[in-house]
Amino acid sequence: MPTIQLRDVVVDVPVPGSDTRRLLGPVELTLTEQRTSVIGANGSGKSTLLRLLNGLVHPSRGQVTVDGLDSVREGGAVRRRVAFAFTDPLSQLVMPTGREDVELSLRRRHRRADDRRAAAEAALARFGVDGLADQSVYDLSGGERQLMALAAVLATDPQILVLDEPSTLLDLRNTKVLRERLATLPQMVVLATHDLDLARDADRTIVVEAGRIVFDGPPSQAVDDYVRRSGA
Repeated sequence: MPTIQLRDVVVDVPVPGSDTRRLLGPVELTLTEQRTSVIGANGSGKSTLLRLLNGLVHPSRGQVTVDGLDSVREGGAVRRRVAFAFTDPLSQLVMPTGREDVELSLRRRHRRADDRRAAAEAALARFGVDGLADQSVYDLSGGERQLMALAAVLATDPQILVLDEPSTLLDLRNTKVLRERLATLPQMVVLATHDLDLARDADRTIVVEAGRIVFDGPPSQAVDDYVRRSGA
C-alpha cells in the first residue's frame, strides 16, 4: 500500500476584518491502510483533510507527502497517484456523456483515439455502466452518475482513491451498489462520510471535530465515539 503522511499540518484561511480562521490542525497522521474512513459533523474539517491528500488544498503550515512526494512542490506527480471524487458527480462529469468523460481522462495515457476508446470501454465495463456510456449524464440516476464518475477517475489506474461523501446523493439501493464496488477496488481508499455503515466498512476510522482529530482507530470504536460526542 502507498503511504500518506501529514506532518504538523495546519490550514488557515483569511477572514475579512480579522486575521485568519483555522479550518484544520495541527494534524500529525500517517495512512497506510487499504480502507480509511473519516467521519465528523458538517464543517468539522473532513473535506479540508481529504483535499490536502492530492493537493486541492495546500497546508498553511507543515507538509503533506504521498510516497515521499510533496503535495505542493510535486503536485502533478501526487495527483497522478491520487484520484479525487467529489460529493456531486456532476461536478466531475464535464462532458455530455460518460464515454466522452472517461476518454477525456485517458487522453494523456492513450494518444491514439482507437486505443483511448478501447481503454474507456474497459473502464466503463468494470463498473457495469458501459450500457449507459452514450446517454447524457443528465439522464442518469444519482447512483449511475456516481459510478460513471468513479469509472472516469479510476480509468487512469491511480494508486489512491479519495472520496468526499460519495453516498450523500444516493438512495439505499445505490448506496449498497457503491459499497460493493468500493469493496472490490485494489486501490487504497480514503473517504469522508456521514453514513456510519459505510464508515464501518473501513480498516481504520478517523473522527474529526472542530478541525482536530479526536479519535483514530478501529471503525466500531470510532463510530461509538462519534455518536457519543454528537449525541446522535
